[in-house]
Formats: sequence, structure tokens, C-alpha cells
Amino acid sequence: MVVTLDGPAASGKSTTARLVAKEMGWLYLDTGAMYRAMAVKVLDEGIPLDDPEAIGAMARRTKMTLKASDEGTRVFLDGVEVTHRIRTPEVDRAVGPVCEVPVVREVLVALQREIGKKGSLVAEGRDMGTVVFPDADLKFYVIASIEARARRRRIDMERQGISVSLDELIHEIERRDRRDSERTHSPLRPAGDAGLLDTSEMTLEQQVGTVVQKIHRKMAR
Repeated sequence: MVVTLDGPAASGKSTTARLVAKEMGWLYLDTGAMYRAMAVKVLDEGIPLDDPEAIGAMARRTKMTLKASDEGTRVFLDGVEVTHRIRTPEVDRAVGPVCEVPVVREVLVALQREIGKKGSLVAEGRDMGTVVFPDADLKFYVIASIEARARRRRIDMERQGISVSLDELIHEIERRDRRDSERTHSPLRPAGDAGLLDTSEMTLEQQVGTVVQKIHRKMAR
């Protein structure tokens, strides 16, 4: 069984997907971490964000592997772990342009589909239900208010010792939303058969419980 959770940045989909997968005993596919890892590689190699050919060439020669852990997905590039480096302001700014490069999406979608063959899983991202797993058994589109999303992102960054203002995060999230929804390849949009999940006022337990309940209902049919 394949369950997808799509939605904009910091909407709550990643943590929800990870905990749902853990409760169900399924695989968890964190595609956002995969794109962020590619952005780390772009920054490390000093590739200009407006050079899609160089970014695409990097993506083709880079070997990415994922490992599950209680804290989430660990990401390795060419055998080197980059998990601790993927959620910084620099990566936040770089990941949008990297996502827009068709070769990057081609490489990562192929890897995501390969992972999807290994068994039941919960996949989260921006085009899981529309592009990667269009025939998924259950689809969710996760949203939240811009303020709630900025607060969540600030908490994540503070845990890493990064200080950033709420206004700065709101601006960055709005910019990312525009880029994601207006891009040519796989723009951010809900699948026609996806259920809407607004997490603005929901606790994490409520988010997970809602998804798990719908999974059990689907499995009982």
C-alpha cells in the first residue's frame, strides 16, 4: 500500500508522514530531504544556481542512499552523510532552483519509484500523489497557515542553534511557495483525489491519528 502526503514547506507533512510510517511499520520516504541533499551538493561544489546543465550533471554522477532511523531519514551522498546539513537558511534558498532542474527531478523520481517497490510506504513531498505515485492507494494534501509554518520552521532551526526572525521565515516561505507553484516541471498542486489536511490548529498526535484512521478504513474495504 502506498500513502502520499504532499504540501508546501513546513506544513507538517514530514513529521506526520514519518510517525505514520513508524506506527504502521512501513517504509518512510522523505523526498524533501533528497532534494535538500542535492542542494547541499550544489553549494559544496560552488555550482551557480542559474546553471541547470552543471546542476544536472552533478545529479547524474552523485550516488544518493537513504537510511531509516528513529529521528527520520538519514541521507548520504557518495557515502558521506549530509543529514545534519540539509535544513539551513542557505539550503532553504538553494533548494527551489535545484528542484526546478529537470535532470534532478528525473534522477530523484527514478530513485523514489525504486524505493516504492520495496513494500508499503508513506511518501511525503510536493508531487508524490501527482507525479511519482499517481496510483497511490491514499493521498493527502497537507496545508497550514503561513504563521504556523514559520513558527514550526523557527523551532527546527533553533534546535540546530540557528537564530532567525519570524518575519524573515515568513518571507522565505512565501517566496518558496511562489516558486513551487509556478515552476514548469511538477508544480505544487493537490492531486484531484487527495484529501485536504489542514494542520494549522492540529496537534501532531491529531495529525497522525487522522491519517492512520483513514489508512485503517481504506484497508478494511
